[in-house]
Amino acid sequence: MANHKSALKRIRSNNAKRLRNRYQAKTTRTFIKRLKGTTDQTEAQELFKTVSSMLDRLAKKNIIHKNKAANNKSKLAKHINGLAAA
Repeated sequence: MANHKSALKRIRSNNAKRLRNRYQAKTTRTFIKRLKGTTDQTEAQELFKTVSSMLDRLAKKNIIHKNKAANNKSKLAKHINGLAAA
């Protein structure tokens, strides 16, 4: 256990940030699943805007890697374009 006051504060702040990051990442994953499950293209377009923004925010804050965000957005865009063809 840490003995210094600053180390104790760092532990508290790290835990708070960890919980916030987990919440944001989990929320984004839920939205991605919701987007993959939809069959209506207009609804998917609207969800894609939201999910894309969420992924960019996670990548900006280094919660996920920027390439992972780009890969996810690319796969989701392909999914939406497939809905248009069907």
